[in-house]
Amino acid sequence: MSAIAERYAAARRAVHDAADAAGRSPDDITIVAVTKHVGIVEVRQAISAGCVDFGENRVQEFLGKYGLFPDVNWHFIGTLQTNKVKDVVGRARLIHSVDSLRLLEHIDRVAETHGVVQDVLLQVNVSGESSKHGMTAEEAEETLRASLELPAVNVSGLMTIAPYARPEDVRWVFRDTARLFASLAAMRFNGIEMCELSMGMTNDYYVAIEEGATIIRVGQAIFGR
Repeated sequence: MSAIAERYAAARRAVHDAADAAGRSPDDITIVAVTKHVGIVEVRQAISAGCVDFGENRVQEFLGKYGLFPDVNWHFIGTLQTNKVKDVVGRARLIHSVDSLRLLEHIDRVAETHGVVQDVLLQVNVSGESSKHGMTAEEAEETLRASLELPAVNVSGLMTIAPYARPEDVRWVFRDTARLFASLAAMRFNGIEMCELSMGMTNDYYVAIEEGATIIRVGQAIFGR
């Protein structure tokens, strides 16, 4: 067994433990293996270990790896510029990082020309960190309402990035994001099903799962430093 296979198995056990602690099913949590700075050999080993969901931060890397491994689920998790949207739409299983209504509208236009409906998450910044992208709670609600008029995008939920700190010190970020998620989902806008909450990385995914994450984005926990 490769080191990557061992780490992936350990991550799955940790997800199972966190889900048990929270009274949840581990089957409801998707591990997205983040391949930033990760080579092709390592991706192939992760696939052999059973990993089926991968995330990329950069469009060029996303395109290259998608081209080599089109049979797994590729998630785009980095900042997405409007001039790169055409390279990601229709290829990404899920775009996690929609941080403005303007970007969502652009994705809708591109998706419509491709004849697809693109699944996306709205990135929110509940911590208020100036270094983090993302919408406020009010902007997220406004964007969700506006998405009703955008037939080629499907807003599936929310994503957030917590400050890098001790996991317990950022629990409130995950808790507040989960509360916002529940609030928006409860509005039951016609045709919108909020079902995904992408939060938690290698440093803090255990706490994120306890607070309701359905998707965690982990790199070092699988691929090492």
